[in-house]
Amino acid sequence: MRNFILVSAILISTVFAKTFSFTTVPDHNVEKLKKNYQKLAVYLQKILHVDVRFVPTTSYSDSISAFASNKVQLAWFGALAGIKARRSVKGSSAIVQGLEDTQFYSYFIANTSTGLKKSNRFPKGIKGKSFTFGSKESTSGRLMPEYYIRWILRTTPQKAFSRVGFSGSHSKTIAQVQDGEYQIGVVNYSVWNKELKDGKIDTSKVKIIWKSLKYPDYQFSIRGDVDRQFGAGFTKQVQNALLKIKDREILSAFPRSKFIKADNSEYEIVKGVAQTVGLLK
Repeated sequence: MRNFILVSAILISTVFAKTFSFTTVPDHNVEKLKKNYQKLAVYLQKILHVDVRFVPTTSYSDSISAFASNKVQLAWFGALAGIKARRSVKGSSAIVQGLEDTQFYSYFIANTSTGLKKSNRFPKGIKGKSFTFGSKESTSGRLMPEYYIRWILRTTPQKAFSRVGFSGSHSKTIAQVQDGEYQIGVVNYSVWNKELKDGKIDTSKVKIIWKSLKYPDYQFSIRGDVDRQFGAGFTKQVQNALLKIKDREILSAFPRSKFIKADNSEYEIVKGVAQTVGLLK
């Protein structure tokens, strides 16, 4: 009996010694990612009583793959990436979103040399110019903007523009349009606002020309097997820990004012758009 208890204790301690890993929206600047999200790792480790590690990724496909292969169990995804990742692991769910993510939007931006001005109407004057999206897997930097282009211009981006690119990130989109590498681009509004606040945008060279309609976007998604990996009720513990975050430094890394509950059903509209555009079967 004593040996059985000892073996059981060893097995239990082994299970709970497993590292809980998470990732966030990718960036090619890995050191910047580590700096931004290490404090969240420390916070979660204290609350969850397990070893917590932040795993940086440099592309949306890498973050989806890390989730699917169990290299990470939790991820901060855009809506489209979250849908794809949750499909790869049965029972996975969106558990938390930013308050701002229920009413998200994109900015279409232009190099000032185009002469385009900000308008409440979709800027049809962008036709024929060079255009860059962000990542191919981005909801705010590709999916929803492409949908608006197809819907309003009644054609594909490849036919609407002289040249179409994919910068890989919102920050790079801003830089490319500002530098004139592309005349037009589309960017996540929260990244634009943060970079503007940080003094990284020269508004004499690049300006907002249209604010898109609103849609649901970012969320924390968790693998459907974490309760089996870390113990019954672990998913709920993670959700509660994220909802209780008040630390402004942690929140500003996303950046969000607070976190609120989320569930898979809230992203059905994005799923439908992705199927319409052909980015999801």
